[in-house]
Amino acid sequence: MAYNDELHMVYYTHMDNIVGSLTQVQKSVIVGTLLGDGYARIVKGRRNVLLEINHSYIQKEYVDWKYSILKNISTSGPKIRRGNNSRIAYRFTTRQHPEITKFYNLFYKEGKKVVPTITLNPLSLAVWFMDDGSKCRDSDFYLNTQQFTPTDQSSLLAFLKDMGLNARLNKDKTYYRVRFMKESVRTLKGIVAKFVIPSMKYKIE
Repeated sequence: MAYNDELHMVYYTHMDNIVGSLTQVQKSVIVGTLLGDGYARIVKGRRNVLLEINHSYIQKEYVDWKYSILKNISTSGPKIRRGNNSRIAYRFTTRQHPEITKFYNLFYKEGKKVVPTITLNPLSLAVWFMDDGSKCRDSDFYLNTQQFTPTDQSSLLAFLKDMGLNARLNKDKTYYRVRFMKESVRTLKGIVAKFVIPSMKYKIE
């Protein structure tokens, strides 16, 4: 059985199969992506918004996994893109889509990404952690949320609390990020482990 088939079987034991024109799995991946490294953008002259997935080429398997879930709303497969420096990116975009436009209206205010009122589920959290999660030593686990304001990060802490996860803001140089309390690390791993793809397991092991 393919990994994505297992993902759908596990996830649909808790969620309805179809919500609107996107599956619940697709919506959950989009939410986790927008909390993390992905971004939605307006295309000039177009009615709807597209989603861009852009990671380093060393995360190729992760990008391919996201593409396999969003393939039916995407224009073409992931491609290599070389930046001005030595970074090699691997990326794809979806088509302009009315439901992504709805996500854009939730997650962006005046063109800047914000944290809307949402309910996290295990798959969204897993994608968010695969995007922005990191660990230091064996017991310090973080979500690199420095892009968000302190007020928005407080909202993120509340969402995590609703999932039974205790976390606080941790100062990283001049910005803040989310740090999971040690007593919640095992719970975090238990929630996301079955959704984390093999090449990203290093983030939670």
